[in-house]
Amino acid sequence: MVLPYAVSRAATRTQGLRAWMVAAPVDVAALLFPLLFTDRYWRGTLFAAGLTVAIFAAGGLYRPRRQVSVLDELPSLCGRLLASAGIVAIIAAMRHDSVDYVTGMMRWLACSAALVIVGRAITRTMVVIARRRRWVSHNALVVGSGPVAAELGRLLRRNPRYGLRFVGCVDDPPAAGEPSEAGGPPLVGTLAGIEQAIEMVEADVLVVAEPRCSEAELMELLRSPVCAACDLWMVPLLWGSRLQGRVPDHIGAIPVVHIRHTVFGGPRWVLKRASDVVVASLALLVLSPVFALCAIATRLTLGRGIFFRQERIGRYGKPFQLIKFRTLRVAAGDAATDGDTRWSVANDDRVGPVGRFLRRTSLDELPQFWNILRGDMTVVGPRPERPYFVEKFSAELPEYAMRHRVPVGLTGLAQVSGLRGDTPISDRARFDNYYIENWSLWLDVKVVLRTIAEVLRGGGR
Repeated sequence: MVLPYAVSRAATRTQGLRAWMVAAPVDVAALLFPLLFTDRYWRGTLFAAGLTVAIFAAGGLYRPRRQVSVLDELPSLCGRLLASAGIVAIIAAMRHDSVDYVTGMMRWLACSAALVIVGRAITRTMVVIARRRRWVSHNALVVGSGPVAAELGRLLRRNPRYGLRFVGCVDDPPAAGEPSEAGGPPLVGTLAGIEQAIEMVEADVLVVAEPRCSEAELMELLRSPVCAACDLWMVPLLWGSRLQGRVPDHIGAIPVVHIRHTVFGGPRWVLKRASDVVVASLALLVLSPVFALCAIATRLTLGRGIFFRQERIGRYGKPFQLIKFRTLRVAAGDAATDGDTRWSVANDDRVGPVGRFLRRTSLDELPQFWNILRGDMTVVGPRPERPYFVEKFSAELPEYAMRHRVPVGLTGLAQVSGLRGDTPISDRARFDNYYIENWSLWLDVKVVLRTIAEVLRGGGR
């Protein structure tokens, strides 16, 4: 089979290059430019540089784009530069009484902002030149074979400025009686064999363009390890529905949307893990008196055995020992009180008054901060379940197993949305997967705040 393009050596060497690797170093150099001439404002300069880069990253200014133009980014750049400068000016005015100091610092910040814009213009021009000469290129496999996919193939052949080298399409053949497209794009495989097609053409970018399958089937394919390793783009079904707050991107006249990875890895995982360690350490320190009171109450009412350990399933299906304060009375000879196949619900007669209080206020979950510190769990994520139920629910609901793409959590979006106890597992799985696919640090903060509100209201089990 002959591919539309042979893979060039230059493109192979630059396949690992990403947008932020070019833009971020130039931005940092421009923001630190004042340090070459004066050290009077070095603290403010370093703070402004870190804050600006963080605001740029939050605003998507380091995400990859197919249509590269500094004019498209200019409004967003200017707005975020002004926001960063405003925050720095307020802090500087609060810390220094001298108007001359604040004014001088703002002059240097304005110089840095101008250099950031100039640097962006230069880097964008360099990126376009490198793409046109195919020094920078990524092999793109289009998922679909209809008119939109065919047009994408033609556009990518004619316009190397988008940085994609079209290597073919994957799709299912037309159903019996369905007319096939004359002169359609080259097919290098079927949807069922998409992983083999990706490896064969060495694709590292997927562009989804109306394939012949349902959305559920498509999501199942794209969640496979080989597909998840690719950069994912999608042609929106409603072209007129512009996403508010985003700079529109397109290939020719066809709009495309970049889909973020739905697993925690790289900087995202480092950020989440760092926040987990900080929160768990502070919780274990600040809540130590509450721990002591819960332990004493459990010991006095239930006897020996303050903590309850049970095997749960964590990230990637790995088992671990979850720790809680014990809330159930253990009857003599009842070895299966908390076995793998029994639920303990709100009106369980094995739960005493103290246990009921601990459950209602969720204080029985506090020892799990130790699980978080050990790395078994995270603060916010899908709640862990016992092996028996994981196997059972995974067989009944294909989406359930996808919850284990990420670490399990002390609290989760499903739980603060009222899905606790005896509620449909399908609803919990949908909320958990929504959390995974839309994760942000702010989403974690919102779930934690809602969890605290639930605890204060006594909305536990």
